[in-house]
Amino acid sequence: MKTAFKILFAGIFLLDDYSHHSHHSGGQLLERMGFLRRQPWAVATLYDAYFGFITFSVWVAYKENTLWSRLLWLALILSLANIAMSLYVLIQLFRLKPEPSVEALFRR
Repeated sequence: MKTAFKILFAGIFLLDDYSHHSHHSGGQLLERMGFLRRQPWAVATLYDAYFGFITFSVWVAYKENTLWSRLLWLALILSLANIAMSLYVLIQLFRLKPEPSVEALFRR
C-alpha cells in the first residue's frame, strides 16, 4: 500500500510540476486572470482549491512539531498547491519504517 501511495503522489508531483513549467507562461496566465475573475465557476473553483489547501495544511500542522515547519509548509502549499502537497506526502511516506502500515502516515 505504501508503494502505491508513493507512486500516486510522485505522479501528482511530477505531472503537476511539468504542467506548471511547460504549459503556462506568466504573460498568458495574467491575461486570462481578468477573464477568469468574471466567471463565477472559475471563482468558485479557486475558492474550493484554496479551502482544500487549507484543510491539508491543518493536517500538516498536526503532523509537524515546530511553528517554523508549520509556517514553511503552509507557505509552500498556498504557493505551489498540489506540487507541495504531493511532496509532503512523499516525504512522509519515505520516512516511514518498513514495518508500519500506511495508517502510521496519519499519526504524529
